[in-house]
This record gives sequence, structure tokens and C-alpha cells, in this order.
Amino acid sequence: MTVTVSPGARSGTVRPPASKSQAHRLLICAALGENAVELECGGVSRDIAATAACLNALGANVAVDTDTIRAEPVRTVPAGLCRLPCGESGSTLRFLLPVAGALGAEAVFLREGRLPERPLAPLDRELTAHGMTLRAEGAALYCSGQLRSGAFTLPGDVSSQFISGLLMALPRLTGDSTLTVTGNLESAAYVTMTEDALMRSGVFLDRSGGTYAIPGGRTFALPEKLRVEGDWSGAAFFLCMGALSEPGITVEGLSMVSSQGDRAVTDILRTMGAEITLSPRGIHVRRGELRGCVIDAAPVPDLIPALSAVAAGAEGETRIVNAARLRLKESDRLESTAAMLSALGAEVEELPDGLVIRGKPALRGGTADPRGDHRIAMAAAVAASLCRESVVIPGAGCAAKSYPRFWEDLDTLKGGRS
Repeated sequence: MTVTVSPGARSGTVRPPASKSQAHRLLICAALGENAVELECGGVSRDIAATAACLNALGANVAVDTDTIRAEPVRTVPAGLCRLPCGESGSTLRFLLPVAGALGAEAVFLREGRLPERPLAPLDRELTAHGMTLRAEGAALYCSGQLRSGAFTLPGDVSSQFISGLLMALPRLTGDSTLTVTGNLESAAYVTMTEDALMRSGVFLDRSGGTYAIPGGRTFALPEKLRVEGDWSGAAFFLCMGALSEPGITVEGLSMVSSQGDRAVTDILRTMGAEITLSPRGIHVRRGELRGCVIDAAPVPDLIPALSAVAAGAEGETRIVNAARLRLKESDRLESTAAMLSALGAEVEELPDGLVIRGKPALRGGTADPRGDHRIAMAAAVAASLCRESVVIPGAGCAAKSYPRFWEDLDTLKGGRS
């Protein structure tokens, strides 16, 4: 699928889909629970569909409709090898690997794209030290063995998904456990989202400093009906488009008290000089006197491609720092962000752990290859707001990984696609 985005600013109103980060967590808690749960999602991304398919393989009964997911919990894990098609979803793999161990499943995770290259250490060492066996054969990752309760330790600066996966799995074990997080906890808001999902399930954890006390034998019990809140990660692309538009863009359906870490996009855009107005209708972002700044990628790695597109049109220099982990996403996001913006005429310098972007009044336009990465494809659409010529995005269908109707939503805005 090749998309051509017309040059120039957009304006109008858009409503993003439900948060896939929250949907992953609620869906897993539902599958580990005692009662059927209906999640109103407002759109189901490929990553959420992957989690649903994997949970079905483990014995749950998850039915996915266009805007709704109905999940009946795992009663009995199927005998024999469970085949879990996790696609390119890192969240699905890292959350469900300890969950499969908690259920005592014999399973193979079927990984696609760059997912086999993305790290599992030191989560894998903790799982094997507590009763599981892991074996990789190419893109297939086999696991077996019953995960045992006990003392677990993970660093906080590798992946918050490792921590979240254990926090969801360990309460299902018969014995009590502890999980100690050492060092600085990066992407801490994602762990908070996991804690919120567990509390909504009636599972409460005690935390003292960096150590969680996790009681075993807990029953998960979500309400029978839940609405998944709007996705700040997906909304960020339209909020960033608004920052490049004189009339601006309004984004509806977002919670200003959400625990989603990417809610910080409004603070960062305000620091860059965008004008932001909150109202009962939504969040309105329009262009102000944009200026470069320093952006710490550690707590908000998924925002970097979209914010980099804004930086390409901001006066002065923007420095993206603490961003080495972006090299381990669906693409090497430091390289692919720099290449995408450079192809459109931006001035970008790639560093080992960040980017330096020197803003220009306008970009040229041209062809932007997203390298199969959903966030790079959508960031190219943001950059089109600065361009004098159209932006051609081959392989733009990859946006469906997180935002299935992104291109349709773009079409609803004034300026839309060519």
C-alpha cells in the first residue's frame, strides 16, 4: 500500500482509537480472570489482534469485532504444543512469555519482522531460574515448564515490558513472590498502567522502594464491561500535525488524567512553542513560535518520530537524548527517523543515542520509506505538513500495527491526502 500525502498543514477534528497499551493489559487480565469481560475498543490494531490470538491458543475464548473484544478466561490450557502467533508485537511476546509459564503451558511463540532480534535478556534468565525452559529456533521461541514463585530481579532501564509481564503473571502462582527493580525505572508510566489494570482486576500489590511484594493465588476479576481509553501514542501524530498548523487540529477522546506516559506530548509541544487549549470538546493544538529544545526520549520513546517531524520545522536545534533503545524497535528508529526526514529535505544528524535536528522553515518533500515501521509511516505524514511537494509513503499499511484507520482519519482533515 502506497500513500501519497499532499503538502501543507492540516486542520480539523479527529478521534484516535483506543489505547493499545491499556487494551493489552486489560485483555490479559480478563483472560486470567474468572468472568467474561467485554472491552469497548474503538478499533483493534494488529498488535491487539496478536494478543487475542495468543490468548486463544492458551485456552481463552477471545472474540474480536471491529470495535469490541469479548474475552472469556482460560479454564484449561490445551494439551500439547500451543502455537502463539505474536507477529511483530513486542508487548504480546514480553507480556505473555511469563504468563505462559504461570499457566504451565508448552508453547511456541511465532515471531515476525525484527521481533526475533529484540532482546529478551535478562527476563529470560529470571524465567529459566524459576522453572521455565526456553529455546529459540530461528524466529520460533519455544517455552515449557511451570513458572515457580520466588524472588525475581530485573533492571529498570532495559524494558518496562519485562516488569509488566511478571507483575501480571506472578499473582497467578500458588506461592508469594517479590520483584525487585534495580536502578532507574525508564518508561515508568507503562508500569503504572499495569498496576492500574491489576487494581481494576482486584489484584493489589505492595511496593516498598524498588521491590514489589506479590501475593500468590490471586483471582482476577475485571468488571464485565469496560471502555478502553483513547490512545495518546496514536493521537500524538495528529497533535504534532496541529503544532505545524496555523488553524490547528482538535483531538477528541483523550483522558487528561491518563496514566499513559505519552500524555507528555502536550507538555513537550508546549515547551517547543505550540499553543495548546483544553476544552470539554478535546485538546486543540495550533502552531506558535516553534523553537528547538532538548527532548529526553527515555520516558517517551514512542513519541520521538512524531516530535522529530515537528523539530524539523522549529527554529534552532533540537536534541533527542537517551534514545539508544529506539534502535531495537520495529526498525532502528534513530536511523529510520533520520533517513525519513533527510529524504524529505530536513537537516538531521544521527548520534549513537540520539538525534540532532536543525529546523528549517520548509522541507522539500519526496519519497519517505518507513522501513516497515508504523510510527515512521505516520511521522512521515506529520512531516508532510512542512513540505512544498507531496510525500509518497510506500508500505504505508504498516500503520495498522497500532492505528488501523490512520489514513482514513487523515482524510477527514482539511488538507488530507492527495
